[in-house]
Amino acid sequence: MTFIGGINYTDRGIVQNIRAMRMQTMLMGIANENVAGFDKVGYQRKIPVVSSFAEYIGEDAISVTTDDTVGRLGISGNPLDVALAEKGYFQMKTPEGIKLTRDGRFKMTKEGEILALDGSQVLTDMGTPLKLPIIPESIEDINIDLSGTVRVLNRKTRKFELAGNLSVVNADGSIVLNPNIRQGYNEYSNVTLETEFLEALPYPKTFNANLQLYKMQNTNIQRAISSLGS
Repeated sequence: MTFIGGINYTDRGIVQNIRAMRMQTMLMGIANENVAGFDKVGYQRKIPVVSSFAEYIGEDAISVTTDDTVGRLGISGNPLDVALAEKGYFQMKTPEGIKLTRDGRFKMTKEGEILALDGSQVLTDMGTPLKLPIIPESIEDINIDLSGTVRVLNRKTRKFELAGNLSVVNADGSIVLNPNIRQGYNEYSNVTLETEFLEALPYPKTFNANLQLYKMQNTNIQRAISSLGS
């Protein structure tokens, strides 16, 4: 701001402060989302990436990538709960198309079809919905091995009948050859609370620093206008 027979107002400082506050708000939001997902089955930590020239493009400089490391495994005891001990995703068929998820909590319909908890169809490596060849007397009769092969015990013949192989793929769609599937387990998030809290510590401080600068600049402008008016 310069005085040359009046006021020539340059807003670069104020605009940059506003952009910085918006960025810190978005970064805090990502950290809060990770903390909220700490106990969610299959949740993967979001990692914010801030590109160059963030002071000029503001919140548009922030993108989000996914941490695909394996989360914490916990025993559930339910034979229809499966967890991936390696990187990869189960394939589900939804009305909107194919979706990838690490949430392996499944359920069985009375027709023997295996579904996700939200009703999505669990797909086999052949791209078809997974359906048991017979209705088991108990879900304990369902066996899923480390490779994802699903079998069901026929108590009449005392033999296991093949239902299919779970489709496990990478984010690019390529097949995971050794998914290391654990039956009776749930995979919880890969979020570490200590990491989230430590990384989020600078965000409020930076936000408040920019807020104070914003207030100071506004105060100076108001004083200058008031002085000219008098």
